[in-house]
Amino acid sequence: MSVNPNSTQSSQIDALFTPGLVAAQQPNWPDKEALAKAVEELRTFPPLVFAGECDTLKAKIAEAAEGRAFWLQGGDCAETFAGATADSIRNRMKTILQMAAVLQYGASLPVLKVGRMAGQFAKPRSNDNETRGDVTLPAYRGDAVNDLEFTLESRTPDPQRLVKVYQTSVSTLNLVRAFTHGGFADLRRVHEWNKGFIRDSAVGERYEQMANEIGRALAFMQSAGVDPDAFRSVDLYSSHEALILEYERALTRIDSRTQEPYDVSAHFVWIGERTRKIDGAHVDFCSKIRNPIGVKLGPKTQVDEVLALIEKLDPNREPGRLTFITRMGAGVIREALPKLVDGVTKSGAKVLWVCDPMHGNTYEAPSGYKTRKFDDVLDEVRGFFEVHKKLGTHPGGIHIELTGDDVTECVGGGEQISHEDLSSRYETACDPRLNHTQSLELAFLVAEMLRDR
Repeated sequence: MSVNPNSTQSSQIDALFTPGLVAAQQPNWPDKEALAKAVEELRTFPPLVFAGECDTLKAKIAEAAEGRAFWLQGGDCAETFAGATADSIRNRMKTILQMAAVLQYGASLPVLKVGRMAGQFAKPRSNDNETRGDVTLPAYRGDAVNDLEFTLESRTPDPQRLVKVYQTSVSTLNLVRAFTHGGFADLRRVHEWNKGFIRDSAVGERYEQMANEIGRALAFMQSAGVDPDAFRSVDLYSSHEALILEYERALTRIDSRTQEPYDVSAHFVWIGERTRKIDGAHVDFCSKIRNPIGVKLGPKTQVDEVLALIEKLDPNREPGRLTFITRMGAGVIREALPKLVDGVTKSGAKVLWVCDPMHGNTYEAPSGYKTRKFDDVLDEVRGFFEVHKKLGTHPGGIHIELTGDDVTECVGGGEQISHEDLSSRYETACDPRLNHTQSLELAFLVAEMLRDR
C-alpha cells in the first residue's frame, strides 16, 4: 500500500506543536468541516517562499543587528483581495524602493527591503463583535476571514478565504519578483521610480536632486569600468503577522536540505502585541519554525517578559533569528524603551531592534476617522534613535504602514493634511497609512538620523 507523502509530512508537522494551548485572536469559524477542508487544500500547495531564502534573510538580519545594515519594512496595514492589483503593488514597491534609495544614499548603509505584503490579510481586533445601531455582527478580521461590508453574510468567517489568501499571495509575489529581478528595480532607473509621483512637491524635488547625484556616481563608476550586477536587481522579502494559525501551520513544510520546519507563507513572520503570551499558541508555533521571526513590544512590556521570549524563541542565540519591533507611542518611547534595550544587552542576547512608530500613535479625529499625526510618527522614530544612541546600541530599522497612493489617512507632513482632508481619500480597510509623499519625507528624515547615530 502506498503512503501519501503529503499526509506523512502533515502528521510530522502537527506533532511539532504543543496541543491544547490558547490561540488568541482567532476567528470563530462556524463551519469546522469547511475549515478542515480548506486546511487540507492549503497543505497540498507549493511553498510561497523557500527555506534557503529565509536563511539568506536571517544572515542579513544578523548584519543589521551588528550595525552593518538597516531594516526597512513597509506596506499595507491590511491587504485586501480587491487591492492586489498590478498598479497598487507596483506603487507600493516604488515607494519602498525610493525610501531604500534615500536611506542607503543618505546613510551609506545597506538597506534590507521587506514588504508587508503577500500575506498581510488578517488583523487582530479589540472586540469579537461590532455593533451599529441595534445590529451586532462579527468584527472585520481582514479579508483572510470575512468582508468589510456590514452584513451577516459578509461578516461570517469563511475558511475558503484562506485559500484565496494563498492564491492572491502567489500572484503578488510573482509580480514582485518580476519587478525586482526584471530590470524595474535597477538602481540606474532611480529617476523612473518617481514618474507619476511627486515631482512637483518639495520632497519630490529633493528626491530628484538625490537621483541626479546617484546617476552621476553610477556614471563615474561605469566610466572606470565598474558595472556591478548588484545594481540590476534587489531582494524584496515578504512578511506578515503570523496570526491565523490554521493558515500558518498548513503552510509549514519540512526543508529537504536540513529536515527543519519552515513557515513557507513568508520569509519573515512576526507575533503581535496581543498574541505574544509566553505560554500561548503563537509563541509555541514560532518557537518551532526556523524562519527569522519578530515580536511586537508595546509600552507596558517588562524586561522579564522580553528575556523569557528570548529563551523561548531563540534559546541557541542564533544570529539573525530574533527581531524586536517596538510600538510604544511618541510620548512613551523615551521612558519605556531604555530598560528593555539595556536588559537585553546585559543578557548577552543579540537581537535586531526595529521601531514601529505607527501603532502607538493612533487616535480618533473629530470626524470619527482613525488617524495618526505625521509629527508623532517622526517623534517616535527620533526617540527610538535617541535611546539607542544613549545606550550605545544600534537603531536597526523601521516598520511602517504605507501605501504608494495619494491617500489622506494620516494628518500633517509636507502636504499639511488636516482633519478636514481625511474624508477626501480615506481608503484603508483598517488602520491609517502614510501616503507616498509622507513615506518619502520620513525616509529623508530617518537618513539624517542614521548619519548622526
